Amino acid sequence: MTGRDVILNELAQGLRPMSQGIEWFDGLSREEQSETLLFLRHHCVQARAVTEDGPESIRRAGLRLTHTPAVLITRGRIDQQLGKIASLAPPTSAARRSGC
Repeated sequence: MTGRDVILNELAQGLRPMSQGIEWFDGLSREEQSETLLFLRHHCVQARAVTEDGPESIRRAGLRLTHTPAVLITRGRIDQQLGKIASLAPPTSAARRSGC
């Protein structure tokens, strides 16, 4: 298991606060962020996540309902929507801090 796997597993189990996960993710390079999102997509598909899981995942992540990933995750096939989310350009740190 890699360090990334441990961190993501701890976040999923609620053993690590989401704020630490966001800080860790922000510290990754753009390529590492993309790889991490694709890794998470794979695990969501394996776990048989469905569109109906979207609202709870949005709530747990603390996303605004109008945030692009929140909108995407609640529309259509989850595997396709997660792929779209994984391909989104990450916001700059300043934009992320302001909630954009």
